[in-house]
Amino acid sequence: MRLHRNLVYTTIDSLNAIFNEGEYADKVVARALKKDKRWGSSDRKFVAETIYEIVRWKRLYAEIAEVKEPYDRDNLWRMFAVWAVLRGYPIPDWRQLEGTPERKIKGRFDELSKNRALKESIPDWMDELGLKELGEKVWSKEIAAQNQPAKVILRTNTLKGTKESLRNTLMDLNIETEYLKDQPEALVLKERANVFLTDAFKQGLFEVQDANSQLVAGFLDVKPGMRVVDTCAGAGGKTLHMASLMENKGQLIAMDLYESKLKQLKLRAKRNGAFNIEYRIIDSTKVIKKLHEKADRVLIDAPCSGLGVLKRNPDSKWKLQPEFIDNIRKVQSEVLESYSKIVKPGGKLVYATCSVLPSENQEQVEKFLKTEIGQQFTFIEDRKMLASESGFDGFYMALMERKK
Repeated sequence: MRLHRNLVYTTIDSLNAIFNEGEYADKVVARALKKDKRWGSSDRKFVAETIYEIVRWKRLYAEIAEVKEPYDRDNLWRMFAVWAVLRGYPIPDWRQLEGTPERKIKGRFDELSKNRALKESIPDWMDELGLKELGEKVWSKEIAAQNQPAKVILRTNTLKGTKESLRNTLMDLNIETEYLKDQPEALVLKERANVFLTDAFKQGLFEVQDANSQLVAGFLDVKPGMRVVDTCAGAGGKTLHMASLMENKGQLIAMDLYESKLKQLKLRAKRNGAFNIEYRIIDSTKVIKKLHEKADRVLIDAPCSGLGVLKRNPDSKWKLQPEFIDNIRKVQSEVLESYSKIVKPGGKLVYATCSVLPSENQEQVEKFLKTEIGQQFTFIEDRKMLASESGFDGFYMALMERKK
């Protein structure tokens, strides 16, 4: 187990782009992995995992290394040295790592781990917010779970095959998967692999989608032949799932504010063989008004803080600001009130977020049900999914029905 100079240099360059130039970690990692064609899978794995680890534990490592933002290259090397010592790597005799104080690093780690915000490497405001909304016991467990790397979960595209056939196809490629209890289309990778490079992915046999995210489409109870509207479709993971549950029968309208996201969805739909989808950009209130009381099912996958998916997006811990959460709650209320009008009498609505905060979830639903339009709905049930309980992403979804 030794450190290789070219892999570590790439890691340092990548951390500089993320911490000092504001780039997104996933984009930086994707670029880093293309840097050297000679790298094997273990080299690429080292680069990706090390970048994500140091991003995830940025605050803790910076405190141990006694460095402050903005981080110059020496600071980044000091943070890397902390990572290497805590991971048990022998420190090589490179100029940048000279004088690494191994005992001091371990001592400071033990000392700083007594403070939850430092131990879990999150901003103080986030710790205070989680504590206020979830209470000490739940928040402590939840933020610890959000610091575990995310598993890779596949969703079988049932328009093109079964879970069993997909599992066999992947087995032929030496990619081992396991079934997930109570998840009809999910497969979990036993070991991380770049599934996007496989022919199975290019043929549209599956999508990568978290296990809890896969529950949303089924919760909405979509059926073939219905008119269904996904009001915040984005790049369309849930849209594609609904298309497969509808067996390409009926009308599925995917809406978003951003044309670029819908273009991405079009490409994915083509690969998936999903052809009952219509695309509409929400460029005015008219787009929504035209659909008032027209849909059997409506999904509002609302914009949110993303505090349920930190394990997947560790850099959002550092990009998120408290004022963003205040603003997003207002947006959630507006979206719920406006888009719920699309549901026809007797139709159903699901409000979902990838947040674990009650103020973005059940409190929004309670508030909505007291509004003029909300009083036309009956609350059926909701599900609060915590990473600490499920091992997957934190999610919330509420099912409501419009009175006849």
